[in-house]
Amino acid sequence: MYLIKKFCFYLAFMLPAAVMVGFYAGGGWNWLTPLLVFILIPMADYWVGIDKQNVSKAEVKVVGEEFYYRFVTYVWTYLQLAFVSWAAYAVSMGVLTTSVQWVGFTLSVGLVTGGIGITIAHELGHKKSKLEQFYSKALLMTVYYMHFFIEHNKGHHVQVATPEDPATARKGENFYSFWLRSVFVGYHHAWKLEAQRLKDRNLALFSLSNQMIAFALLPFLFCGLLTAILSYMQARIVWEVPVFFFAQSIIAFTLLELVNYIEHYGIVRKKVKNEYERVNPLHSWNASHLISNFFLFQLQRHSDHHAHASKRYQVLEHYDESPQLPFGYPTMIMIAIIPPAWFAVIHPRLSQWEKSSASK
Repeated sequence: MYLIKKFCFYLAFMLPAAVMVGFYAGGGWNWLTPLLVFILIPMADYWVGIDKQNVSKAEVKVVGEEFYYRFVTYVWTYLQLAFVSWAAYAVSMGVLTTSVQWVGFTLSVGLVTGGIGITIAHELGHKKSKLEQFYSKALLMTVYYMHFFIEHNKGHHVQVATPEDPATARKGENFYSFWLRSVFVGYHHAWKLEAQRLKDRNLALFSLSNQMIAFALLPFLFCGLLTAILSYMQARIVWEVPVFFFAQSIIAFTLLELVNYIEHYGIVRKKVKNEYERVNPLHSWNASHLISNFFLFQLQRHSDHHAHASKRYQVLEHYDESPQLPFGYPTMIMIAIIPPAWFAVIHPRLSQWEKSSASK
């Protein structure tokens, strides 16, 4: 079983392949990837069920350091850069002739770059290796969300499950209100964190040392380069490329924010003597659904991730005592975009968590 699970992390590569198959098949096939993500994967999750098996304590160190698992994420980084470049070329060809095809293709690309790409960027961004941090930033560049590298690691992980964290959804808050706060307040907070870092090092705010300036410019430069190359190749200004690039970016980081919304909705850490209790596995919603976790590199074992942020994805543990989501992320995302349905599903479970938390 261990070897089977080990190789199943390559299932994620099915999605960019599905986008390409859908594009070249044409027409309605451009919706093949959303079909896989929101219909077939949830069905597989339901049939296969939950995986509560953890890597044994004796093997955690060995498995955690195994290069194979890092190699998968490294390969994805290069694949995504090539995939986004191909997608830009694809939209410049003029094959997508209807709005239905355009929406299907752009949504499909965003599901890949956001659903898997940002997930891997998140994994790599938590590591001390400069190479892995570089790969994380490269992936975030392709979805115009590079400030996430700062805000998530230095902001969200410090303030999670508190009112100070823009990426923790409040009880009773719908996703659309959450999106506005998490996107805009989160970006502003990333600037504050970077400004403080520069101040601590006696560096000027407006200088080459300011990562936020580079993070704002690099996606434009990447998009501009793609546009320039494809415009030269086709002897015309390919206006479709920047429209597509920013549209798929919005889809990608909206998918990220949907996941953020789901992961911490309504969870609040206790305050003791004006200090919040330490983050533990009770402070994130958990989902150990086997199939969707292969596609998301075990991101759904989020309770352990927040309790031990530097842990690599392959050794994240399932905790029975963590608040449990009834379905994997693909299904929960579909529920979250319909606020009444979301509240009906999550509030009974949140109430159970609140009672359990109050008694401890």
